[in-house]
Amino acid sequence: MHLLYLLLGIGALIVAMSTTSVGLLALSLLAMVGFLLAWAIGWYRARVGEGAREEVAMIDPAELMRLRQLAEAKRREAQAAQAGGQVPPAP
Repeated sequence: MHLLYLLLGIGALIVAMSTTSVGLLALSLLAMVGFLLAWAIGWYRARVGEGAREEVAMIDPAELMRLRQLAEAKRREAQAAQAGGQVPPAP
């Protein structure tokens, strides 16, 4: 549906470029800006999905806990290596 706004905006620009009336020019340019703004908003909503989250992409609590424990273990290992004067192994 948002592509229709883009086409209407282009049509309003064509009318604005081909007219000799100042009033019609101003009206066409305002219509063009409005249609292009409506197109941009529609395109954004189609891309983002109006803020709807995908539940498939969410991390479950057990996996999140495992990742936190793994990060904490790596942090402790790095601190122990730094305190002991050892160089941590390269990843």
